Amino acid sequence: MIAKLKGLLDSTGIDHAIIDVGGVGYLVGASSRTLAALGPVGEAVTIHTEMLVSDDAIRLVGFARAEERDWYRLLTHVQGVGSRVALAILSALEPHDLHRAIATGDKAMIARANGVGPKLAQRIVNELKEKIGAVATGGPLGAGGATAMPVGNHSSDALSALQNLGFKPHEASVAVAAAEEDLGEGASLDALVRLALRKAAK
Repeated sequence: MIAKLKGLLDSTGIDHAIIDVGGVGYLVGASSRTLAALGPVGEAVTIHTEMLVSDDAIRLVGFARAEERDWYRLLTHVQGVGSRVALAILSALEPHDLHRAIATGDKAMIARANGVGPKLAQRIVNELKEKIGAVATGGPLGAGGATAMPVGNHSSDALSALQNLGFKPHEASVAVAAAEEDLGEGASLDALVRLALRKAAK
């Protein structure tokens, strides 16, 4: 599984970028927000990726931040939300705005994205409201008592590792946050994942 690419930005299109990694060009689908964040052609870039495998194709979708990749994974688990619609949502809304819209049930904000009608927006709110922890750039949601998504150096990678092992996003978020609190900010990714796994399995 390709989880991250580091290389030179070869070119960009309306909905994709080509990343040159050691002479190999990887075509990566991306939101307009991610494309804008990559910078000028020829510059070094790091892009977080999700690999999509189907019967007839293997595709990469890229994100400027791991936080956006995590939201993409949540969105594409909602019935009716494919890769294109998820990218449209992430083009229209910053992750913290998306989180706020889901937490407050503001389906109109989500419906601003291309290809998202009122019914689909309502389904996104209904299905994700119980799954989200808290916005990655902030603390708990206040009276709701939600748990903040971890934001340390290795937190996003640890969160991704637990989700790949089958834990729900909220379970993974709680476990990683607890492990990070025990280990401190200087913990290695390996130590963070191992402790988070033990906490999640309890």
